[in-house]
Amino acid sequence: MLMNDFYRISQVTSGDDSIEGTIHFNATHPIFQGHFPGHPVVPGVCTMQLVKEIMEWQRKQSIQLVDAPQVKFLQLITPEMTPQFFIKWTESGNNLSVQASLRTEKDIFKISGNYCCG
Repeated sequence: MLMNDFYRISQVTSGDDSIEGTIHFNATHPIFQGHFPGHPVVPGVCTMQLVKEIMEWQRKQSIQLVDAPQVKFLQLITPEMTPQFFIKWTESGNNLSVQASLRTEKDIFKISGNYCCG
């Protein structure tokens, strides 16, 4: 789990099918030492993981990514950034259809994915 170590969230607003807030990265985290030395960026897999973890935290249940028909990395995310996150889902049985984005002045990451609840 990366939450509260690699990143933390604040200014959270949530509803029954959505959550939004602000992400703060831990610039001293070891991930940034290796990705990339001297020019740290948030790894794409960590960006996808934080969407999953924030949803799990909000829903208080484990979920698993089934597929992601659309994933767009629109800008490098650096540890100095404090992007806003926006996550919305629709639920059908044990399945969640998710639309999520991270943005600063403009979108920097987007994902449309399907998750299953477990």
